[in-house]
Amino acid sequence: MTKIAIVTGSTRPGRNTTGVAEWVLAQAQLRGDADYEIVDIADFNLPLLDEAYPAAYQNYQNDHTKVWAAKMNEFDGYIFITGEYNHSVQPALANAISYLNAEFANKAAGMVGYGSAFGARAIEHLRGILSELQVAHVQKTGLFSLFTDFENFSTFKPTEQQAASVEPMFDQLVSWAQAMKSVREGALVNA
Repeated sequence: MTKIAIVTGSTRPGRNTTGVAEWVLAQAQLRGDADYEIVDIADFNLPLLDEAYPAAYQNYQNDHTKVWAAKMNEFDGYIFITGEYNHSVQPALANAISYLNAEFANKAAGMVGYGSAFGARAIEHLRGILSELQVAHVQKTGLFSLFTDFENFSTFKPTEQQAASVEPMFDQLVSWAQAMKSVREGALVNA
């Protein structure tokens, strides 16, 4: 079965990303079309990028990088959960993604954003990062407002309208993740 990671975007105490990720997982599990798992970047204790070699070399020196790489390599696709920080992607997520390269290549990704502007600016920056890593990111996204989809700006309770935004993203992501398997297999044959 297609395996999809729901990757949290923040490591800070009191973060909203965990509630969003848990809600996304619950919605995903209702579908039965893939095997979904939350991958919390906080569990990997990734310091500010500390590898001596570019990620494309896969010459990882640190144990935390090796564990992170092995985990991300397990999946056919990803749903990245990101809040918007300074009109961009969360720093911890950008750092975690920067550790790797080949583990993400020729896989698919969907995105769920949240913030004062629905996380839309963070999503657009994340698209640029993922494009550089050869990740096929789907067009549809889940977008949530800190003002209407969070109680007291901390408890995730999406409105019905915004909750519906994830369904088209799931639809695209699952089909693209399945299609990208053949791309990866073709790359191995041609290598």
